[in-house]
Amino acid sequence: MGKATSVPVGDKQSCPHCPSSDGYQMFSDGHGYCFSCKAYDPNPNELNNQKKTKKREGLIDPGDFREIKARKITKATCEVFGYTISKYKGEKVHVAPYYDRKRNLVAQHLRNADKDMPWVGKPNRVTLFGQHLWADNGPMLIITEGEIDALSVSQVLNHRHPVVSIPNGAQGAANSIKENIDFVESFREVVLCFDNDEPGHQAVEEVSQVITPGKLRVVQLPDRFKDANEVLQAGEGKRLYDWIFKAPAYRPDGIIDGLDLYDDAFVEDPPGFEIPYPTLNKMFRGLRKGELYMFTAGSGIGKSTLVNEIGYHMLTEHKQRIGVVALEDARRKTVKKYIGMHLNVPFVLGQHGKTKEEIDEAFRQTVGSGRFFLYDHWGSTGLDNLINKFRYLAVGFKVDWILLDHISIVVSGLDEIKESERKMIDKLMTRLRSLVEETGVGILAVVHLSRPVDNNAKSYNEGRQVTLRSLRGSGALEQLSDGVIAMERNQQAEDPDVATLRVLKNRTIGETGIADTLRYIPETGRLLTDEQASFETTEEIYGF
Repeated sequence: MGKATSVPVGDKQSCPHCPSSDGYQMFSDGHGYCFSCKAYDPNPNELNNQKKTKKREGLIDPGDFREIKARKITKATCEVFGYTISKYKGEKVHVAPYYDRKRNLVAQHLRNADKDMPWVGKPNRVTLFGQHLWADNGPMLIITEGEIDALSVSQVLNHRHPVVSIPNGAQGAANSIKENIDFVESFREVVLCFDNDEPGHQAVEEVSQVITPGKLRVVQLPDRFKDANEVLQAGEGKRLYDWIFKAPAYRPDGIIDGLDLYDDAFVEDPPGFEIPYPTLNKMFRGLRKGELYMFTAGSGIGKSTLVNEIGYHMLTEHKQRIGVVALEDARRKTVKKYIGMHLNVPFVLGQHGKTKEEIDEAFRQTVGSGRFFLYDHWGSTGLDNLINKFRYLAVGFKVDWILLDHISIVVSGLDEIKESERKMIDKLMTRLRSLVEETGVGILAVVHLSRPVDNNAKSYNEGRQVTLRSLRGSGALEQLSDGVIAMERNQQAEDPDVATLRVLKNRTIGETGIADTLRYIPETGRLLTDEQASFETTEEIYGF
């Protein structure tokens, strides 16, 4: 160990610190080391060298080597690194010496009782703290966040392995390593022992972008310790030694070794929730929370009614909590829709002879159930604000499903009007995808269709078949959805109330194609299969 230019001088001799008769070796730079008891004797001229340099570099008198009792740092450790106690402007300070690439003392980092840390000398020329002590091309380099931690780690390791620290703390870690990258990269492994706090964790991420992939390992301190010196003060130096040598290889967030995924093979995914349309239900095996479903159709075909029928079924049959974001409807219209589905009448058009008691009961079973939440306000807003509203529904109110009607009006109402509709839909879909992954909420969203390019072709209101390319605005609608369900209906046919469901995308199961045939019942305002339409009450339709 020692400076890169240090070489053994003379034969091994008896050690002044232990009974060994041939374990002690003197080196050319003046320091001594015992390979038996690991004792280290520093260069006796280190302070004299610092004092000679003082006037030339604008440094202060280095003072004396002392034990730092409060930190459990020994005098011998301070001597290894040239770390001294002196006075600066009449105040006692710790003095950490810094060297340039030619191993010339050029700056001192001072630390007073208030933890103020001024520099003297020429800090723009410094290398890593302690870098001048070590030869490059070694097996392992340990980098800490501060000088005290470097002293602590080196002391625990008996000064047998290169330890350095960052001159300017966590915020400057990546830049400091870049400036000394030849030295750092010369080691086969680089071990980071940074502070166990947010700045330290962020610094690890930044440093990982600088060092060759696969070379970096990161010490993971238990939560009770902020840094290496706290471990030393707690008398757990042996454990710190183990944590350093057993530090795991750094992996960027999101990358997992397949060997760590064994348990995932035995985790059963939750079953989907049955929906009231049997063929669609069979094709998807029910709808699952944590997934994003798009529902599309031409204007006036009934896509909003379809989504509300599924939402109503989740609310009443499965006792799920739903959040309704109906951006084209006044809130009273949405309230009446759900009461009407429960009463099996088009309640938005009148009470149809229903008594107050019946209406009250329908309200308690739906909107007033404690499981129904409505986003009442719409106006020009930013995307972040809107997604925060959705997140609050999912996390604050713990809703299981968000019904979003519809994507196009979301985009048209955003403040970011300078961007194209396609770019805004890209952003919105990315955020919705992240939301379902983050919170586990399921999203049922309505999306519009683009107009056919051929003006002579029949329109979607005349029963034109819908494809994924028909979705309006962005490929993200198709790419980021778990399921895309289209509804096709010819409003000019002999029986204009009959519609066909078509599955365009089914990420989980893979089944696509024609699903159920549904019928809109004007007398009840419901969208049901023919079998369901034969019943007279909601209880008969769903069997509850």
